[in-house]
This record gives sequence, C-alpha cells and structure tokens, in this order.
Amino acid sequence: MQRRHFSALAAASLGLGLTRLADAQGAPVAGQDYKPVSTPGNPTAPAGTTDVVEFFSYACPHCFEFEPALETWLKRKPAGIHFHRLPVRFLQNAVNFQPMYFALEAMDLVDAMQQKIFNAVHLEHQRLDKPDDIAAFMAKNGVDAKRFMSLFGSFGVRTKVQQANQLMDAYGVDSVPTIVVAGQWMTSPGLAKSEARTTQVVEFLAAKARGAH
Repeated sequence: MQRRHFSALAAASLGLGLTRLADAQGAPVAGQDYKPVSTPGNPTAPAGTTDVVEFFSYACPHCFEFEPALETWLKRKPAGIHFHRLPVRFLQNAVNFQPMYFALEAMDLVDAMQQKIFNAVHLEHQRLDKPDDIAAFMAKNGVDAKRFMSLFGSFGVRTKVQQANQLMDAYGVDSVPTIVVAGQWMTSPGLAKSEARTTQVVEFLAAKARGAH
C-alpha cells in the first residue's frame, strides 16, 4: 500500500535458502525483486546474525494479507536471521497503532497478539482509536490492560516510536509491507511479485549480506 494513498551453521542455512530460490525461480534481480534503501544503515543485531525488519501497519490490508505467509516463514527462517517489526506512522490510526505495537513488544506479547489485532481491524472492523476501546480489547484477549496502558503512554514507548519514524525516513520506506535486510536493501510482495517469493528474496539478501553470494 503506497504512502500517498494512506500505505558457520547460520551461514550454511542462509546459503541453502539462496540455493533453493536460485533453483526454483532464478536469483532475484536488483531493481526488480529488491532495491537499495535511501540511506544504508548499520542496524544492531545479535552477533552472527543479519538484521531483517518488516515495516508494517495494522491499518494496511496488504500487511494483513501478508501476515500468514510471514508467520509461516518465521517458523522455519534460517538461524542467522534476526527478525523484528516496526510500525509506520503514515496510515490511519498510527497515533494508536504505533504505541500499541511497542507496548506489546515490551510485554513480549507480539506473537500472541499480532494476528488478533489484524483480525480485529480487518475482519471485525474495530476502530481501536480510543484508549478505553484499546484497553477493553486487550483485557478481552487476556492482556493485563492496566500494565499495557501504562506502557502505551510511557516515555520508553514514545522513544521507540520516534526511533522507528527516524529509521523509516532514513531508509525511504513509503509503502507497507516493506522488509529491509541488513540496513541495505528492501523488498516487498509488490516488488517480489508474491508473498511467498518475498520471504525467499529476504533469504537471498540475508545470504548476500553475509557474503554467501
């Protein structure tokens, strides 16, 4: 979705992902399946891993559609990939959706709640644009609503939002979902031409970052 409209073991594992992709469809092509970010960065990731970040929004229907394929990939992703998400500010209700994500992250509840929030927004048409509604939604889904709302409005979460916005601007992210690999390249279902191929391109780029290509 375009912004203007709203939108040793680890290396071997990554290398195998690259081989699978090359055998099945041919190696991804720069400028077609992926492109460089506007300003390359040096993201911090655990030693021996490659940083992979998905820029997304709970308001984005394409992110909602991509989530099942992404979740499937996360269960089998190569060991050398350090994956995380960052919510963007340029779609509806970002003023709530950005801190919502980071509050859940602080509670280690992203995996448990990610699909539930997408379903609430896109299937149940819940707005989640008022603090009381957000608190009620969290409580209904087993989240400690008092702790969540304390984090939701905290300085730490506001700082996380600011950092995410700065990184989004530096990388030149103007649509979602967009995945940035190693702070150097970006791909998406639109660039890669399918949801499944997107994760294959991510593996290719991670291998490229580690010198396996």
